Amino acid sequence: MFDKATLLCNVDPLILSALKEDITSEDVSTNSVVKGPVQGTADLICKEEGIICGLDVFARVFELMDPATKVELLKKDGDKVVPGELLATVTGDMRVILSGERTALNYLQRMSGIATYTNKTASLLEGTKTKLLDTRKTTPNNRVFEKYSVKVGGGNNHRYNLSDGVLLKDNHIGAAGGVKEAIAMAKEYAPFVRKIEVEVENIEMVKEALEAGADIIMLDNMTPEMLKEAIALIDHKAEIEISGNVTKENLAKYVEMGVDYISSGALTHSSPILDVSLKNLHPIA
Repeated sequence: MFDKATLLCNVDPLILSALKEDITSEDVSTNSVVKGPVQGTADLICKEEGIICGLDVFARVFELMDPATKVELLKKDGDKVVPGELLATVTGDMRVILSGERTALNYLQRMSGIATYTNKTASLLEGTKTKLLDTRKTTPNNRVFEKYSVKVGGGNNHRYNLSDGVLLKDNHIGAAGGVKEAIAMAKEYAPFVRKIEVEVENIEMVKEALEAGADIIMLDNMTPEMLKEAIALIDHKAEIEISGNVTKENLAKYVEMGVDYISSGALTHSSPILDVSLKNLHPIA
């Protein structure tokens, strides 16, 4: 769903909002020690092994503050990085480098952490037909960054937002009066080109979803025994997604089940950051 061009077309207002959050009037610390324009340079250094992601966003923070800032990227998104590796250099007004440092690093560390965690999780599915999906469990106003990072890490994007696809969850089913009723209403309302996915929690709901003609059946929070029974019952009559508290640590028990998709909110809500640092700032002639 996301490539770099799509990402960069959408991020400027979000980055500017993040900068405004961090600098409401002035950077008191920087203005105390740098009284006017002074050219300087700093090094972006990796401190932890992982997958780097968000380098162009990192650079864009400084460019939005001052278009004269030059960021030389020595790596690209998706590259493996190791501690001590020089990833980029930033050259420009030292006031810009100092004031933009934290916002730029916040994006880069968060995005790289998601890409790294996703990469480790996706590697567990290598050699199978199963695709690893993200979810809408993203940080508000940061979804574009986080879903891009999943793609860089080797995962796949589920729907981007509520306008992007039909997914009937437990409360939709409750509002409609049942699985069959919800699917029938969705088929009547949604364009025929859209697939209809329904979340089910037990075998009876699986049977109802099959009878109603669901395109994708999400098996949510089922035990391994129940999953096997549901998968056998579906028997390729619909695509199958497994969901519900799936993490890198417990994914192994689902790998051999042969389903089409496994979705994990942990990719975006529980991945730790990747440690990178902007160091060695000094003035230049």
